[in-house]
This record gives sequence, structure tokens and C-alpha cells, in this order.
Amino acid sequence: MNAHEIDFHIHGEEMQYVEIELDPQEGVVAESGSFMMMTDGIKMDTIFGDGSNQDEGILGKLFSAGKRLLTGESLFMTVFSNIGQGKKHVSFAAPYPGQIIPIDLSELGGKFVCQKDAFLCAAKGVTVGIEFSKKLGRGLFGGEGFIMQKLEGDGLAFVHAGGNMSKKVLKEGEVLKVDTGCVVGFTKDVNYDIEFVGGIKNTVFGGEGLFFATLKGPGTVYVQSLPFSRLAGRVLALAPRTGNKTRGEGSILGGIGDILDGDNRI
Repeated sequence: MNAHEIDFHIHGEEMQYVEIELDPQEGVVAESGSFMMMTDGIKMDTIFGDGSNQDEGILGKLFSAGKRLLTGESLFMTVFSNIGQGKKHVSFAAPYPGQIIPIDLSELGGKFVCQKDAFLCAAKGVTVGIEFSKKLGRGLFGGEGFIMQKLEGDGLAFVHAGGNMSKKVLKEGEVLKVDTGCVVGFTKDVNYDIEFVGGIKNTVFGGEGLFFATLKGPGTVYVQSLPFSRLAGRVLALAPRTGNKTRGEGSILGGIGDILDGDNRI
């Protein structure tokens, strides 16, 4: 099934959302919880999986939904279809600060591999599946485990990256080393593996983990500057431990420092 041809506009800078324009009978499939708003005349349907197995009976639907469980996503996705007259609009919001990236699968060989929670929405007809790692080391230490998401088809898909996004086009044999959590996704011809950082000081005191992700061209790689796990780790580290006490924002004075700089809440 060929994917529907959709038009879109991405709004915002740090907290973005994508507005998709649907012609009559066109549709878009989205992750549960990403919906923001829509105009009248759009019908919303909750389905098992991504909808690619809807004509294959109950077993096809269960198989499609089961694949999503392996990636840690919900069993269900939502399809938004234009059942009215004229053009309609539906918008989907990013889950945390960062950028929404349009991926045209027809220009990338029909397949894009991304981290498990990167997918936001796609034109109806795009298949959202799973990509198993065939290498033990990559599965254990690659930051994304043995399973990543794969987007297949010939339509538009939208993925979300934390912070700022960098697009790198690798030549044949060119290697890019990336923090394992910063990989957003890559095209099908990119060879993704891991490499030990090496060195006793780097390993024990470097604070950057034990492994790099190595991505070898040819192909295109998307890298994010702020993985959500890194952001969550910083927030957790600075969270109050007991009661309403706060940490002194790096000051050795702690609570006394808060009083001196004007943050005198008790």
C-alpha cells in the first residue's frame, strides 16, 4: 500500500509541533498521546499497531500490536482521517524540548531506523516495525538495546530529537563516533556498532560511559544534543531528597546560599 501524500508545516523553535494538511480521504497515523488539535471534519480511530495489518485478520492485527510491545510502546495507535470536504488540519506536539524532523522515506531507500521513542507520526501507509540488533555487543551496550524502531514505506514520517539535531551525511567508509544515547536514527545502509572507549582514565574517570556508538557510511545519520535520559538524570540528581529542601544549585553553602541569592523559601 502506497503511503498517503501529505503536506505539513512545523511550528516553533524549542517546543515544536507539526501541523499536517490532509486532503479528503487522506490520513495520518500517530503515537498515542501526541495529538494536539484538529479541525472539524477529521475522524479519529484507535487501532492495533500501525494499521499495516488491518486487512490480515485478527492474527495480523495482534502481530502488528505485539511488535510495538517489544519496543516499549503502547499496543494502540491513532489514525486521523479527513472525511469531510476540502483540506483539513491536524497537529501533533513534541513530548519534550527539541526538534521535529521530517523523514521522506521515498528519498531514503524506503527504510529508516530510529530509537524506540523517537517516532511521532507518519502518513497512513507507512509501516512502524522493529529492528533487531544482530550483534550481542551492540544490544547489550549500545544504549538502545537489542530493539529499535524501523519506519518503512514511501511516505513522510516525523521523528523527534531532544535539544538540537545534527544531520550527518557519511561517505563510503566514513565513520562517525557518537555517544550511545545521542543517536536518533540512520538510513538502512549505515553500519551501526559500538566501540570501547579504551584507557583506564577514560573508563574510570571520563564520565562519558564505556562505549561509543560507531556509524559507518554510506548513509545519513541524525544525532541529538540532549537525549531525554540525560535531561531526566540531571533533573533527578537535583531533585529534593527529603521534604521541601532544595540543593543549593551547585553552591557548597546549600540552603544558606539560597537565602543569600534571594531564594529564601523555607
